[in-house]
Order: sequence, then C-alpha cells, then structure tokens
Amino acid sequence: MALDPAEPHLRRVEKDVLIPKIMREKARERCSEQVQDFTKCCKDSGILEVVKCQKENSALKECLTAYYNDPDFHEECKMEYLKEREEFRKTGIPTKKRLRKSPTSM
Repeated sequence: MALDPAEPHLRRVEKDVLIPKIMREKARERCSEQVQDFTKCCKDSGILEVVKCQKENSALKECLTAYYNDPDFHEECKMEYLKEREEFRKTGIPTKKRLRKSPTSM
C-alpha cells in the first residue's frame, strides 16, 4: 500500500475514535429535529417507549446513518479534527479550553 505524502498520518485512535466522535456530535446537531422528536416521545411514553417510539427511532437512525455513510461528511469531520490537532500542536491548549470564555473580573 503506497502512502500519499500529501495525506496526513492518522493514528488508529484518531481514525477509529476521535474522528467518529466528531461525526456523531455533528450528525446529532444536524439531526436535531429527529433527536428532539425521539426524546419527547421517550419522555411521554415511559416504559412503553420501545413500542410507542419506533417511528421516531427509525427516523433518527435513518438521519444519523445517512451522515455516517456520507464520505463527504467524513472528510469534513476529518479536516475539522486535523485543524484542531494542528492548533493544539501550535498552542498546547485543547480546543475546549481555548473556546471557553475566561471569567470576567469583579
């Protein structure tokens, strides 16, 4: 297998854990309507959610799966990860801490 020199090296944990985590987060944001519908149904149905929320569950799974199987979406998430990794390597500060607002002075 020949490696593309332009393609950045990704460790297994990056390919199998970190990038899929970004994909899940972004897909849930983009499927927010289905997530809300399913959550509401579950809250309203109580113990019978398995039976009563099949339609909402199917719609949510369909939406999420469409994103998970989209190569362009995967590439978008990979590029986002690489950008975050590059910024971390420059600054040494994780993205979450960098984006957090500093407390105001009293």
